[in-house]
Amino acid sequence: MDKCDNQFYQQELVGEPNQSVYVDQCSYSLDFQSFDYDQANTVNGIYPKRNIQFRPTSLPESKIQDFEDEPPLLKELGINPDHIVQITLGVLNPFKQTDPKILQDTDLAGPLLFGFLFGACLLLLGKLYFSYVYGIGAFGCLGMYCLLNLMKNTGPSLGATISVLGYCLLPMVGLAAMGIVLPLKGLIGFILTGLCVFWCAISSSKLFVTALGMEKQQTLVAYPCALLYGIFGLLVVF
Repeated sequence: MDKCDNQFYQQELVGEPNQSVYVDQCSYSLDFQSFDYDQANTVNGIYPKRNIQFRPTSLPESKIQDFEDEPPLLKELGINPDHIVQITLGVLNPFKQTDPKILQDTDLAGPLLFGFLFGACLLLLGKLYFSYVYGIGAFGCLGMYCLLNLMKNTGPSLGATISVLGYCLLPMVGLAAMGIVLPLKGLIGFILTGLCVFWCAISSSKLFVTALGMEKQQTLVAYPCALLYGIFGLLVVF
């Protein structure tokens, strides 16, 4: 007995002759034997099962095609793993050329993840700064969005601005993780913090100028980015 038969015989089915009944993903056709219903012995108004024959049939092909044509779950949620990997690699290597088409697809899954990891590392340092992280990040993204739209007539969207600044927070996440095992209130900590701020600023400005075609203005874009990530660096150190 196959899976469909097991599912079917656990049900109490009563129907009309030649009626198709669906149980989960299995279809059954009910075929009643010819007998006199008036003379049949019934129990609580239900005819005995021996008077019903069941013939399993397959699902219609249209229903099968509907299941096959469904998009993957990650695509329905708007999460593109290849997109996340490519932008992350672009952040880790700020001197590598990035495809401008990648930046046109706003993805908030990576920024939210990196923001959560940054707050979690601060929490391990004894600093409950989740509200500061997301609050400063929101105001910083809004400020960068306004600034870039003033510098360029066709500036980036707010979602693209949040996506770039959120992905470029990755070096700062590494700094916060290092602070768990190393003291950062010293010369070495200040040097590491400055390098991470510089790294974040260069990566974010490179992504912005690549998407907007502003290669000659990267220094102007990097300065406000450095101010924003400098605030995150202060949260880590102090």
